[in-house]
Amino acid sequence: MGLTVAVTGPTGEIGTAAVRALEDDDRVERVLGMARRPFDPASRNWKKTEYRQGDVLDRAAVDGLVADADVVVHLAFVIMGSHRESERVNLAGTRNVFEAVTAAARPRRLVYTSSVAAYGYHGDTPVPITEEVPARGSAEHYYSAQKAACEELLAEVTGGSDLEVYVLRPSIVAGPEATVLLRSLPWEQVAPYVPEPIRKALGLVPGLRPVLPDPGRAFQLVHHDDVASALAACVTGDGPPGAYNLAGDGEVTVSDVARATGAYAVPVPGGLVGLTAGLVGLLPYLPAQVEWIHAARHPMIMDTGKARRDLGWTPRHSAARTLAAMADAMR
Repeated sequence: MGLTVAVTGPTGEIGTAAVRALEDDDRVERVLGMARRPFDPASRNWKKTEYRQGDVLDRAAVDGLVADADVVVHLAFVIMGSHRESERVNLAGTRNVFEAVTAAARPRRLVYTSSVAAYGYHGDTPVPITEEVPARGSAEHYYSAQKAACEELLAEVTGGSDLEVYVLRPSIVAGPEATVLLRSLPWEQVAPYVPEPIRKALGLVPGLRPVLPDPGRAFQLVHHDDVASALAACVTGDGPPGAYNLAGDGEVTVSDVARATGAYAVPVPGGLVGLTAGLVGLLPYLPAQVEWIHAARHPMIMDTGKARRDLGWTPRHSAARTLAAMADAMR
């Protein structure tokens, strides 16, 4: 018999691609996808997948999900949200999943998708970053701090158990089904509050385009399908348990993002980014999303050699192609 795999967050920006990869793997017989909102697996042409209603904040629902699984994949996570909402889902919900899997009799493997952000944005972080670098997080950036806290929690809860534990640390996940990077751009955030006639009028002004400040630091992207292929390799135990960095080949800059979205890129000194980030830390009532400016303070380039060597993983999409696919989808 093949594997039964439980997935939290099966319809998210990574979840959809992950379930699709599991559907295509002959070693997987059944997929249990738990989400708060109903979805129809048949409408996505998923034949192995069953919908389970549930919330990671509901321990009973999580217990019921993992009890029927050989492998559990935890993807449910809030990326762009308030401090309060993200803390509840990302910390309390993740604890529920880790503790439930450890306590259950059937699961033998746990796959958790963390992030490059778990390393934290520190001036002394080496470039490139290998998996041996501690996941310290950055206290001033909620998402980074929470990802690092979850990895610490994972080690604490599963330590001493027989579980095979895999941690994936992707760079910024992008692609036609993962557009959060572009949806977070300032003009996309403001657009819903601008009346339609004004938006149309602005679109008719010759040469009028949004502006993006570019500190000149390159960053990595990874296509959601490439994350999914690595995840499937972990689910089926193609490599040893442990942490794996994931990123597509090549790098992009803010100027590349500007060109892809029809914006102007304006070079800014790196010191100005650091100063602005410092000011953000002194202003407690700004929206949590503003804290993402800290991600531009230091280069965050990962070495992906371990995933290629030990998982047999090869990304099919370069950073440039991934950016282009994401931009096309947004249009």
